[in-house]
Amino acid sequence: MPQGKPEAVPDDGLTTRQRRNRPLLIVHTGQMKGKSTAAFGLALRGWNQGWSIGVFQFVKSAKWKVGEEAAFTALGELHDSTGQGGPIEWHKMGSGWSWSRKQGSQDDHAADALEGWREIQRRLADERHTLYVLDEFTYPLKWGWIDTDEVISTLRDRPGHQHVVITGRDAPPSLVDAADLVAEMTKIKHPMDDGAKGQRGIEW
Repeated sequence: MPQGKPEAVPDDGLTTRQRRNRPLLIVHTGQMKGKSTAAFGLALRGWNQGWSIGVFQFVKSAKWKVGEEAAFTALGELHDSTGQGGPIEWHKMGSGWSWSRKQGSQDDHAADALEGWREIQRRLADERHTLYVLDEFTYPLKWGWIDTDEVISTLRDRPGHQHVVITGRDAPPSLVDAADLVAEMTKIKHPMDDGAKGQRGIEW
């Protein structure tokens, strides 16, 4: 893609504007860090465009206060007070319908994860957000807690102009096939290889 231009233009009857502005399903997968970071960077761009942003975290602990959450909370407050950017909602473990690995059986966790997906389905049907970040969403798919075929069907048939980015390791092959954009984070080197733990400002 030299200078951001496609190498070939399909004969699909669409105008350049229609092809460029279609809603995208994006997957960030792979073993290396950076999947969520890239998704949050995309959300920052969307916020600057005035988009409604919905972030839905499916695995990270409610006690883990990631820097992006604080930044997006501040940007949401800025939008509410000045109208700059777009509205932001952030849902995570221990908040509302979200789930976490706390007391309860695996069936409990699976049921909570499924209800989280049901809420996202309702929001998609209502066209609530312009960009959905489904962070670590590949894990409940991998564990069989949420049906991958249903997810693909829902996202394929979503109304309006709603972008969706899904992050997490081991994305199901069928989800990869259905996506418009897929990035795989491959580890070359990491400080943990030399025994270093996560660092403030780098990992959180």
